[in-house]
Amino acid sequence: MEIKPIKNETDYQAALDEIESLFDAAPDTPEGNRLEVLTTLVEAYEERHYSIPMPDPIEAIVYHLESRWLTRRDLEPFIGSRARVSEILNRKRPLTMEMIRNLHKGLGIPAEVLIQPYHTFRDAA
Repeated sequence: MEIKPIKNETDYQAALDEIESLFDAAPDTPEGNRLEVLTTLVEAYEERHYSIPMPDPIEAIVYHLESRWLTRRDLEPFIGSRARVSEILNRKRPLTMEMIRNLHKGLGIPAEVLIQPYHTFRDAA
């Protein structure tokens, strides 16, 4: 089982092709082990070369709501009144540290996403 590091796009594509051919390999077999190692190498290469930036905090909240069929009202226990939720989602007021903690703990939105700086209309004033 000769496996080498993925150093360029050619190596990367070859690893993807081999992963595809091994996709149905049973675990704990030579093919399954090869698949596991190749997948780890591809993930490391992608992390280094194709990293995806974290979403904007407000976009992350909206996505979280939409993907779980939640409404703005469902944010009230974590953010405050209906008016406060509206101000946050309309970017008229920034998230506070308490809101970030509440959203992270209550809804599972990653804190590292929520604490990022983001544009509010208050910034423009």
